[in-house]
Amino acid sequence: MKSIINALSSRFSIKDLGLIHYFLAVEVTHASDGLLLSQHKYVKDLLQDVNMAECKGAPTPMTSTCTFETSREDSKVDGTLYRRVIGKLHYLSFTRPDIAFAVSKLSQFMHQPGVSHWKTVKRLLRYLCHTAHLGIKLAKKSATQLVAYSDSDWAGDPFDRTSITGYVVYLGDSPISWSSKKQRSVSRSSTEAE
Repeated sequence: MKSIINALSSRFSIKDLGLIHYFLAVEVTHASDGLLLSQHKYVKDLLQDVNMAECKGAPTPMTSTCTFETSREDSKVDGTLYRRVIGKLHYLSFTRPDIAFAVSKLSQFMHQPGVSHWKTVKRLLRYLCHTAHLGIKLAKKSATQLVAYSDSDWAGDPFDRTSITGYVVYLGDSPISWSSKKQRSVSRSSTEAE
């Protein structure tokens, strides 16, 4: 590490500020067994922004029976607020793989959100209130083996029959990459969707 710092300081004017504790709304907690990357303050600020700081927690990001529809509802939701909250949730999903699927689904309705979509966003925010302390653990003594898992449904989107794919990549015991999103084309079989 010293050689890298010396090489950089020979070409650039740098200042060593010591161990990192907070960067771009990500809190870094140092422990003897590794690092914890979390966004506790970011979650609390988000809940404060939407007047849900004192909300009752929810045990899961979404209900298992949650269905989404394109908005044909007469009562509209403030689209600007919806898009702003979804954008913040998307940023939060960089340290929270547990909300990636819900954020991906809710992002599909940013052009015309309805009351049912906003209720689902509020459910997700209640889950975050309940789990604000969670984050990614980067273990100090972890294997350097890459392991990836993926899964897809088949024609899971009721509107255009596209499949939804999710994956997570681990380096040792720590997740380093994850995603949940719709496929670009319609699969003609479950094998093709995978």
